[in-house]
Amino acid sequence: MELDWQKYIEIADKFQHKAKAADREDLRQDIILRLAEVASNNGHKPFTEGGMVRVASYTVMAYWRDLMRKPTILSLNDELSDGDGDTTELWQTLADDKAIDLEAWLDAKRWLLGCPKRLVKIAYKRYVGKPLDYKEKMYLSRHRQKELKKYQIALA
Repeated sequence: MELDWQKYIEIADKFQHKAKAADREDLRQDIILRLAEVASNNGHKPFTEGGMVRVASYTVMAYWRDLMRKPTILSLNDELSDGDGDTTELWQTLADDKAIDLEAWLDAKRWLLGCPKRLVKIAYKRYVGKPLDYKEKMYLSRHRQKELKKYQIALA
């Protein structure tokens, strides 16, 4: 059986645009070779244009599948652009787990300084998992109601 190279090239030319620009020639060659391989393994059956299109389509699908399965490797030295023309290396964007959020820490500290000591003791008791007695539950409930009223007044 004789291979129809010109027909394979025509089919490949119709499909090569479906690859990334840098990979188009490679995909074109892959399609041509795959068509020749299928035609030579086809025996004496006719290899129709519809069959060729199907093989080319499958080759494009395999190209994209293989491309998506490649691992993306990033370096911490890669640069990121912020859109204003400034660049920063990727490692500089990592959060420091040991850093203290000073604003939140100051707000919590300020809140604790203004908070009644009995309420702090109740909060600690709940934090460590100890049950509250009836008086502590009532005190906490009254304090919550008072704070809720302040919050509702502030919203109005």
